[in-house]
Amino acid sequence: MSLIPSFFGNRRSSVFDPFSLDVWDPFKDFPFPNSFSGENSAFVSTRMDWKETPEAHVFKADIPGLKKEEVKVQIEDDRVLQISGERNVEKEDKNHTWHRVERSSGKFMRSFRLPENAKVDQVKASMENGVLTVTVPKEEIKKPDVKSIEISG
Repeated sequence: MSLIPSFFGNRRSSVFDPFSLDVWDPFKDFPFPNSFSGENSAFVSTRMDWKETPEAHVFKADIPGLKKEEVKVQIEDDRVLQISGERNVEKEDKNHTWHRVERSSGKFMRSFRLPENAKVDQVKASMENGVLTVTVPKEEIKKPDVKSIEISG
């Protein structure tokens, strides 16, 4: 006999396992294009940091489990940095019993409009330990020449 009512979808695999209760998603079965479940969860959960140093704009993305060949870094329309990729679903095997699937899968894409001082022709990207780092060097902003004018009178 289950302790969880059937309207939660009987997702509890064991009454004695405190970690086996999933959060009920009332929108799971609705065909919303921006639903936060299923395929779109990888898109939603791709976390990004953007910091500006005196020399560059530095973007970092947590994308564990992906190879660098599975990630694309592009500059579009001269000033839009786009990071995209796809995390594939692990293939099912009839001999395996899944107890929990929490790792997200599907396509993800993040876009950022770069400021005017970005050197878009010198962008560099590297990936280490599941963290993608994109470095966009900055142009030195030329300070306007100031000429003092003496006031007569």
